[in-house]
Amino acid sequence: MADLSDDELCEKYGITLDTLDEIKTQFQEFDLDGNGSITTKELGTVFKNIGMDLPQYKVRDLVASIDRDKNGMIEINEFIEMYSDMKSKEIAQTFRQAITKREGIEAKGGTSYASVEGTTHSLSEEEQVAFVDYINSNMADDPDLKDKLPMKHGKELFKSVGDGIMLCKLINLSQPDTIDERAINKGSKLNLYLKHENLTLALNSARAIGCNIVNIGPDDLMRGTEHLVLGLMWQIIRVGLFAKIDLQHNPGLFRLLEEGEDPDQLLKMAPEDLLMRWVNYQMEQAGHPRRIHNFSSDIKDSEVYIHLLKQIAPDSVGLDTSAMQESDHLTRAELMLDNADKIGCRQFVQATDVVSGHSKLNMAFVANLFNMYPALKPPDEGEGDEFERYEETREEKTFRNWMNSLGVNPYVQYLYTDLCNGLVILQLYDMVKPNFVEWSRVTKPPWPKLGGGKMQKIENCNYCVELGQKMRFSLVGIGGNDIHDGVETLTLAVVWQLMRAYTLRILQQLSGADKPLSDDKVIEWCNTKLKNAKKTSSIRSFQDHSISDSRAVVDLIDSIQSGAITYKNFRENPTNDTEKLLNAKYAISMARKIGAPVYALPEDLVEVKPKMVMTVFACLMARGLSKK
Repeated sequence: MADLSDDELCEKYGITLDTLDEIKTQFQEFDLDGNGSITTKELGTVFKNIGMDLPQYKVRDLVASIDRDKNGMIEINEFIEMYSDMKSKEIAQTFRQAITKREGIEAKGGTSYASVEGTTHSLSEEEQVAFVDYINSNMADDPDLKDKLPMKHGKELFKSVGDGIMLCKLINLSQPDTIDERAINKGSKLNLYLKHENLTLALNSARAIGCNIVNIGPDDLMRGTEHLVLGLMWQIIRVGLFAKIDLQHNPGLFRLLEEGEDPDQLLKMAPEDLLMRWVNYQMEQAGHPRRIHNFSSDIKDSEVYIHLLKQIAPDSVGLDTSAMQESDHLTRAELMLDNADKIGCRQFVQATDVVSGHSKLNMAFVANLFNMYPALKPPDEGEGDEFERYEETREEKTFRNWMNSLGVNPYVQYLYTDLCNGLVILQLYDMVKPNFVEWSRVTKPPWPKLGGGKMQKIENCNYCVELGQKMRFSLVGIGGNDIHDGVETLTLAVVWQLMRAYTLRILQQLSGADKPLSDDKVIEWCNTKLKNAKKTSSIRSFQDHSISDSRAVVDLIDSIQSGAITYKNFRENPTNDTEKLLNAKYAISMARKIGAPVYALPEDLVEVKPKMVMTVFACLMARGLSKK
């Protein structure tokens, strides 16, 4: 277990990195003496502190039910396995209750309007403080938020999102130009209907950048449902923090390659692991022996941070390592953060977060440091040509965001490496057609050490092709090896047909049809809707060049929801691509605002990309049918 990286642990147990961080943090909270295991005495103390004075035999039974190696103690691997399997819901719930009480975290039970299942979530006061500080720092000068900022404490966070304006701004901070500001209802006295529109716009836009918004609705956010607000905000911030931690935006990352590795290895690494490798690289460059393997226990004494800051800061700032002379870790952390402030990077963590090893916030702190001061020498002339193939296309980005918004596990960072074992694609099949996948035929991690499970992964990919054939996908010349090897055009062909099938399945359900709708039926519905609303626009196909000015899209939106479009925001008869792009940005944002989950980008409309254009009109049709 100790030899496995965080990425490998996630793959082995089928959990996300955020979940792994939570599990490790909770394990450390139980491990009172810090020896790397949990004893019956430690569990008994914890339960007694939270008012559950269990008999010793019950505590022993609890340990025995988890203790795989029967040594009378719970090690981290047993804890992770228990947590990921969730075979004993009672045990899992007991652990959660114990942790929330011990950390002083407020436990919240609630039901989202989109879910009938009550869920228990924890609210971290540290995260509230961090997000408030982040928003205050980055949005203080926004005139549309002058009545909300600066926020003084975490509780204001939940009230401030109620009208949707701040969430829309946060999304644009994370991914610029995602939302056209002309689509946002602004003002300090919005009625409930206008607030609901803004929140719908924010949620569909968050979905479009890859956030999983399952079980979150506008009403949840309007009420300020705390765990949902906090979870959504973290997803949005995380997308922005990790957006440029890749070879496309930082070719200098190739310097993190170890001997014998090729750039594909970097693509297989989660951003969290890349950040740890970056920190260790900088420590090596600084000639310091310390290395980190997590963002919790390994950074609690601030030593790594102190030397990292000195290494990456411009020489003109004059940072030094004098903070190491301070023996008290809390005081040392404050001095370290003073140094971070000198280079404009004091965000996400307080000194107490460093000393307590708050994994999520420390990871965010390091990600911000990387984005501000990567300190990686770019490739020399001719040295970086090979990295051009790692640039993500718009189409790839759209597909990746679509998958992630559906909650696939693991989170897809790079399309071809993360799909090569077939598991994500099989999850998508199950979403398109529930119970379609025979999971007994699927091999999941851990993979055999011999060969890294290549044969099993190819078998999974072969099954993906088999299922596609059953769904009558066009898969001529595509085999499981192509998906496993990441052959781009062939992998994209499979993914596109899954996305199309998913969209048309929703239409089929809404229309009551006995089979998936054809493109012609979608076009027919759109033209009929336009005609009935007395609009002059129409479309002949999804390749119709007239779509490039977005007139048909905004007219259809206005036909579905009368009065939705403010036509003064639309440029009639645009003469160039710049003007067309402005129209397209407005059209895409307005489609999301009325409730259409559009993933396509404005450029797709301007360039009339048939596949993405089809999804825009299909999503609008779905919205029109759902309103009816």
